[in-house]
Amino acid sequence: MKPIAPLPSALRALLAALLITIAIPAGLAVAGEKAAYAIGVDGLSCPFCAYGIEKQLGRIAGVETVLTDIGSGTVAVTMEEGAILEEAAATNAVENAGFTLRSFERKAAGE
Repeated sequence: MKPIAPLPSALRALLAALLITIAIPAGLAVAGEKAAYAIGVDGLSCPFCAYGIEKQLGRIAGVETVLTDIGSGTVAVTMEEGAILEEAAATNAVENAGFTLRSFERKAAGE
């Protein structure tokens, strides 16, 4: 039986990069990237409501900014570099503020 020839270094590097890409879970933030989320909230009707939501979401570790749009009932959350926001944590924060989470979506970088 013939021994298998070693792979060229360029092919080894390509395979290693592919394996790393597959191995990294999609929910993890990439170094140098700030994760951003759009959270839909039912019941937002005034600045006091916005303050309550912002206060609760702002208590979550890694949250950098929270901006509420009362008209659309959405909250934009930006995380610190490398941090992610779990949907369960967002749901808990929204419920602690007295509201109901309608939607939770991670936004692509730059959106």
